Amino acid sequence: MRDFIPQLIAIIEDRKGHPRPGSYTNALLDDPVRAAQKLGEEATEVVVAALAQSEQRLVAEMADLVYHSLVLLAARGVSWEDVQEELEKRHTG
Repeated sequence: MRDFIPQLIAIIEDRKGHPRPGSYTNALLDDPVRAAQKLGEEATEVVVAALAQSEQRLVAEMADLVYHSLVLLAARGVSWEDVQEELEKRHTG
């Protein structure tokens, strides 16, 4: 099973270091409040999909949630490794 998350993080970090005009990712990186709002919207869409839509719709909404989560972390200067460490602490703690 391949793990696309590191590649996606690298893409987001590249956009952070090399902004592109008109980039949706850059718009979110430049506005952490907007990034947080989008994350909230996506979370709601995941819940709706889980309760009343197809598995494919749930997968699509979950992908949006993961993407927006990673962008918000980058916008706030928090790494995915920080999240992984917290998950590991919870599992072993």
